[in-house]
Amino acid sequence: MRKLICTLTLVLTPSIAFAHTGVGHTTGFLHGFGHPIGGIDHILAMVAVGVFSFVLGGRAFRLVPAAFVSMMCVGFGLGINQVDVPFVELGIALSSVVIGGAAALGRPMPVGLAMALVGVFAVFHGHAHGAEMPESTGGLSYALGFVAATAMLHATGILATLGASRLIGRHGRFSAQLAGGMFALGGVGVLTGWL
Repeated sequence: MRKLICTLTLVLTPSIAFAHTGVGHTTGFLHGFGHPIGGIDHILAMVAVGVFSFVLGGRAFRLVPAAFVSMMCVGFGLGINQVDVPFVELGIALSSVVIGGAAALGRPMPVGLAMALVGVFAVFHGHAHGAEMPESTGGLSYALGFVAATAMLHATGILATLGASRLIGRHGRFSAQLAGGMFALGGVGVLTGWL
């Protein structure tokens, strides 16, 4: 798994600067896949969702990432239909601050509330994907690409915190909360422009 993540990072790093510009040919599954992993703002938020679901545990393990993906698809529909959603970039940047912060706090939260929290921010991410999809692109293959990338980033957050938890033992939950704080700090970096 570590080799896969490193390989994807090296291959896709040159496109980080183009996450929200519509530059280049963004068509098909691979380009849809590249959009979420091509921008640090998306990566921070989507991995933070995995960390958050780990911290909550139980049913949240599956339902919180599923809520994000579902609502991201709703946002995508809004974006491709040119429905105006205000403050999309701000919502994307705030997503890692809020979701990472919630993970860092580690407070119990009803699963429905956690799903709603990530779902609100997922709409912004999905809208960005839809609004930046060129008209010549097949929407379904592009959507399948960014859904697959998003699921991979959620799984990365879950598996990394699960692995760290098993290595560290009884302090594993604390390490996951610390990771959540780091994602929140990264979101502040995106908001202020130093990241």
